[in-house]
Amino acid sequence: MKRVAIQGINGSYHDTAARNYFEGEEIEIVGCNTFRDVIKAIRDDALTLGLMAIENTIAGSLLQNHELIRQGGCYIIGEYKLRISHSLAALPGTRLDDIREVNSHPIALMQCEEYLDTLRGVKRVEMEDTAMSAKWIAENALKGHAAVCGRAAAEIFGLEVIADGIETNKRNFTRFLAIADQWTAEDMLRGVVRNKASLVFSLPHTTGSLSKILTILSFYDMNLSKIQSLPIIGREWEYLFYVDLTFTDYVRYKQALDAIMPLTKDLKILGEYAEGKQSC
Repeated sequence: MKRVAIQGINGSYHDTAARNYFEGEEIEIVGCNTFRDVIKAIRDDALTLGLMAIENTIAGSLLQNHELIRQGGCYIIGEYKLRISHSLAALPGTRLDDIREVNSHPIALMQCEEYLDTLRGVKRVEMEDTAMSAKWIAENALKGHAAVCGRAAAEIFGLEVIADGIETNKRNFTRFLAIADQWTAEDMLRGVVRNKASLVFSLPHTTGSLSKILTILSFYDMNLSKIQSLPIIGREWEYLFYVDLTFTDYVRYKQALDAIMPLTKDLKILGEYAEGKQSC
């Protein structure tokens, strides 16, 4: 059985993504309060895996998670792109007119703004998690409260779904990274056809330094699917660049790395893995 650390509890979107990613396998979910705790769980037990959100098509990147993976010495072994569909759920028998307060994670509330605007006089209260909001309402039998959460959370905690698919943008996806201790990662990636890589590096503070890197990657037919910069604390106006590449030729990819290495500082491969599929 695989142990998989996630931020959140059963019924959360992390929980759903983990079960989908490891579909057909028996897994034990290790719920953590924070993303930092996910990294700690992996470092404390090399056989524990992790699944961590890294970006959302609406809310953007979770920059702190890039840094946690780098600092924690974890290795990316795969990815999963989950379609996020929010539901409005409350105690059984609750009618829409009975709702006086909606609870959820601030990003979930933001993503359902248009629907929530139709609920006149209903207060919105931010909570730390979507599934935790459902659990809190159920355990405290809070009448007049509703949670914005996934259908899985509503079912687990015995709430009734009043409305489904209430998110404003139906093209709402979150990309999750599967991560592991480096030695565990090597075992899990044995035989995997790798066509994607995540890198991080810094650059000298000179004219055209980033442009040179991008030109070389283009020459070697690397598809730059993402680039994100993050300030380096204590080194003013210097940045770490987090880059995702997809490729069809692994040898060309390695040649590209050899070509850019002399032009970068602190180049680190965070993972080489198979590009993930997108859920419907």
